[in-house]
Amino acid sequence: MLRRDVLKSLAALAALPATAWAKEPGLQLAAEATAFDQDTVLDRARALARAPFTLRPQLPESWRNLTYDQYRKIWFDARNALWENSDAPQRVDVFPPGLYFPQAVALHVVEDGQSRPVRFDMGVFDTTDKFPDVDLDETLGYSGLRLRAELETSGIFQEYAVFQGASYFRGIGTGEIYGLSARGLALKTGDPMGEEFPDFTAFWLETPVPGSDSIVLHALLDSPSCTGAYRFEITHGAVLKMQVEAHVFARTDITHLGIAPLTSMFLFDDTMRQRFSDFRPAVHDSDGLLIHNGAGEVIWRPLANPAALQISAFADNNPRGFGLMQRKRKYSDFTDLESLYHNRPAVWMTPRSRLNLWATMI
Repeated sequence: MLRRDVLKSLAALAALPATAWAKEPGLQLAAEATAFDQDTVLDRARALARAPFTLRPQLPESWRNLTYDQYRKIWFDARNALWENSDAPQRVDVFPPGLYFPQAVALHVVEDGQSRPVRFDMGVFDTTDKFPDVDLDETLGYSGLRLRAELETSGIFQEYAVFQGASYFRGIGTGEIYGLSARGLALKTGDPMGEEFPDFTAFWLETPVPGSDSIVLHALLDSPSCTGAYRFEITHGAVLKMQVEAHVFARTDITHLGIAPLTSMFLFDDTMRQRFSDFRPAVHDSDGLLIHNGAGEVIWRPLANPAALQISAFADNNPRGFGLMQRKRKYSDFTDLESLYHNRPAVWMTPRSRLNLWATMI
């Protein structure tokens, strides 16, 4: 009798329309709209640089004090993605605030020359019963965003880029997994007084054209030393391409600035294998810096993990390109079934204008 009841229940559930399964709120836009054009973020960054730096409000303490395990118990429900159930070729997810992300990031959607804020809503997240009670107030917002598109299969939206934390962002080509990160700007790297980490405080997403494999994202950068207006044109594919335009406005005298900085992980390879008790032959996201300099020379600088801080500097005029590489591409190079280091991406930068470069490795 019980078996028949269970079968009847399953049959009844199967007969329900799809909408009955997916009553989710979805990311909601505020009603108010403001004009937006290519100079909007630029003008805002320029005006912001004329004023003293002001810290953004912090989230309630209950969010900031989340442990790593507690933070893993809240996640975005993909059925609430921006442009879900539309003909838009992209989907956008958001990340919850808290833990390592004590301040909210403002998100906006741009369509037909109008910008509307994305409202914060706890209803777009799922949690387990182990997620603690947290305070809700006007300081809350999302901590970043994730971009998804139909990379391999029609109707299946896979992620290919993430913007979250300070000015960090990262992306992957189809079939790769995340590894190294890029940053909007580096300030005072290796400085005895400590490094300064600018924040992307607001993003504007332009609604993509149906059928397009590209999306345009604008970002506002803020820091005690400077502000910035960024424009990213991101095209997914076997090789992910990002065209980045940046305008930086100084608040103070800046003597130590890094353009197109990259951050990677290198623990060891076979050159220092004896220092590590590990079954794997190598552990790293990147294994070297490659430079194609203005004179046409190709320079390779292997990464290392020295016992004491080291800085390597390369001077150049009008570099043709530079980037951090992951050259080892076989499973046997790492023998790690979980981290899959052989599938980590390399990143190559090609300047679109003349510049002088100091490439510094720490």
